[in-house]
Amino acid sequence: MERRRLGRFEVSVVGLGGNNFGTTVGTPVDEAGTRAVVDAALEAGVNFIDTADVYGESETFLGAALAGRRDEVVLATKFGRPVDSDPSHQGAGARWIVQAVERSLRRLQTDHLDLYQLHFPDPEVPIEETVTALDDLVRAGKVLEIGCSNFSGEQIDEAAAVSAERGLAAFASVQNDLSVLRSKAVADVLPACERHGLAFIPYSPLASGLLTGKYRRGEAPASDTRLAHLSPEQVERSLSDRTFNRLERLEAFAADRGRTLIELAFGWLLAQPCVASVIAGATRPEQVRANVDAAGWALTDDEVREVTELARP
Repeated sequence: MERRRLGRFEVSVVGLGGNNFGTTVGTPVDEAGTRAVVDAALEAGVNFIDTADVYGESETFLGAALAGRRDEVVLATKFGRPVDSDPSHQGAGARWIVQAVERSLRRLQTDHLDLYQLHFPDPEVPIEETVTALDDLVRAGKVLEIGCSNFSGEQIDEAAAVSAERGLAAFASVQNDLSVLRSKAVADVLPACERHGLAFIPYSPLASGLLTGKYRRGEAPASDTRLAHLSPEQVERSLSDRTFNRLERLEAFAADRGRTLIELAFGWLLAQPCVASVIAGATRPEQVRANVDAAGWALTDDEVREVTELARP
C-alpha cells in the first residue's frame, strides 16, 4: 500500500480507527474482535492505528492486540476530552497532560506514543502551556510526534507561531472531519496545513456511513448501522432528500466509471493536498479489506473538481 509522510513517519494511506473497539456506542467490538480486525489490518498493509483515551476500552484492547508487534505500527492516540467524572481529568493543561499520557501508555502497553494528539482545542488553557507540556514529553522520549484535532486554520497558525518562537515541538498533523459530503476543512484547515507542512488526517471519511451506499431513500437505517443509534430528528436530517440527491449524483459518477461510492470517497480524499492517511473504522476483518481495496482510485484533477461540484448541496 502507498505510504505518505506524517512527521518522521511513513504511514499507510488507509489507517485504522479505534473508535469501535471496546465502546458502548455504535457497533461495539470486544477484545477478540479487536484482535481480528487488527490482524486483518496488518495483513493488508495498514501500519497506522489511531485511537483516543475517551473511546471506552479501545486503548486497552489495542494494547493487547499489539502485544509482541508494537513496532509494526505507527500508533496514535488522543487526549483532552473528559474521561470520567473527575473534572480535572480533561483539557489541555500541563497537569492533566502528564497524567493522561501515563494512562495511555499503560493501557496501550508501550513505552512511547508515535503520535499524541490534542482531541479538541481548550479555550481555558493557553496554547503555549499545552505545547510546552507536549514538548517535555517529546524530550523525555514518551512521545515522538504531536498533533491536534478539530482545530481551525487560525488555531493551527497560532500553535505553529508559538512553537517556532519558543523553540518547542510543533504539531506534525491535524485530524479533522473531512469527506466529500462534509468538506468544510478544504477551505480553511487544508491551506493551514500547507502553510506549515502538516499532515492532514481525515476522520469520518464515509460521513458516518452515508458514503457506503448502504442507506437508501425512504428506508429506515438498519439496526446495526451508526445512524440507527441517533435520535429520530438526527436520522431525518442525515437521510433527507437533499442528502440523497447528492449521494445519487456521486454514485452515478462512480458507476459510470465502473467504481463504487466508497472508492469515490477514498479517492477524493487522497487527492486533497496534505492528506496522509484516511482513518477508517472497522468492526469486522472484511471491512478492513474493503477499505484498503477502496483506496486504489487515483482521481485526476478534473475528476476531483467535478466530484466536488456534484457533492455541493
